[in-house]
Amino acid sequence: MAAAAELAVTGSTGYLGGLVARELAAAGSPQRLLVRDPGRAPELEGAVPVVFAYADPVRAEAALQGVKILFMVSAAEAEDRRQQHYTFVDAAAAAGVQHIVYTSFFGAAPDSVFTLGRDHYATEERIRASGMDYTFLRDNFYLDFLPLLAGEDGVIRGPAGDGVVAAVARADVARAAVTVLRDPALHVGRSYDLTGPEDLSLTQAAELLTAGTGRIITFRNETLEEAHASRAPYGAPPWQVDAWVSTYTAIAAGELAGPTSAVHELTGREPLDLAQFLAESHTI
Repeated sequence: MAAAAELAVTGSTGYLGGLVARELAAAGSPQRLLVRDPGRAPELEGAVPVVFAYADPVRAEAALQGVKILFMVSAAEAEDRRQQHYTFVDAAAAAGVQHIVYTSFFGAAPDSVFTLGRDHYATEERIRASGMDYTFLRDNFYLDFLPLLAGEDGVIRGPAGDGVVAAVARADVARAAVTVLRDPALHVGRSYDLTGPEDLSLTQAAELLTAGTGRIITFRNETLEEAHASRAPYGAPPWQVDAWVSTYTAIAAGELAGPTSAVHELTGREPLDLAQFLAESHTI
């Protein structure tokens, strides 16, 4: 029965987790799809939805009974995401999970300029201390999000300066994850820094976005004060505004620079660059 599958996947109702679940199903791998709402779970051969919540230890532990390999996509951004992760990791250990494959962040550290990178580092440490085997997929910022940084006026605004980012396509992250999940014993204790093939400044990204979408995109550098002021109308809580702004300051600080060979190492193919991504996805 697929419900008794020893591989569990979170995030299947989202983009990255959904890609992973579909590729696993295509490869014939039985899986449990851990979801909050079973009605939203993708209908896949050999996949059965099981209800859970990151922050509910009882339901999470029950959903993970009999699971050996767990693909843990980081929870939705929230002020208490770190605690949600802790609860879920502890539940996985209590349920007897043997190996967690966790989607972390490129350069995750306790003092990451990108504020959410600190939560990823803390989650990694919780997993290391759990006694379970682990593999960390440390994703750079996603190529998929670069087109979304531009406002309605076509301007990308933020304090990134001339810093560069080695952004990676979510499709490449998914392919890398499937490689690990299909033979996890080969990847125990490994951390993979997943990037695209090139460092891009936001000025360069804007030029490529203009060429690839037909929409005129430009980058305007902001000061920290300007960045907070331009985001104030959204009414977001301070932690979220800090995360948004630190997306750019992390680029300025050089924390997202440096293409790696990890995607090719895991998948046997070169990662997509921004021009290829735009051509394949036809994203605006």
